[in-house]
Amino acid sequence: MLVTRGQARAAKGAALRHFQKFAEVVGVGITRLNDGYAVKVNLAGPVAPGVELPAAIEGVPVRVEVVGVIKPRFTR
Repeated sequence: MLVTRGQARAAKGAALRHFQKFAEVVGVGITRLNDGYAVKVNLAGPVAPGVELPAAIEGVPVRVEVVGVIKPRFTR
């Protein structure tokens, strides 16, 4: 099934709520996936061993990346 950008955007909140149970989420967005879209979840660190993360939320594919802690590059 081809997922539209609107469908991916609508699934972001559910993805955040779900993934916060397993790891520190530092960002949730949408990303291109083939000819459609997916939810992209950025984590501060890996999930605990044995935790299986879903491949989709509300029918929208999910891509997970461990990006580390987000820090500002510059301070004022």
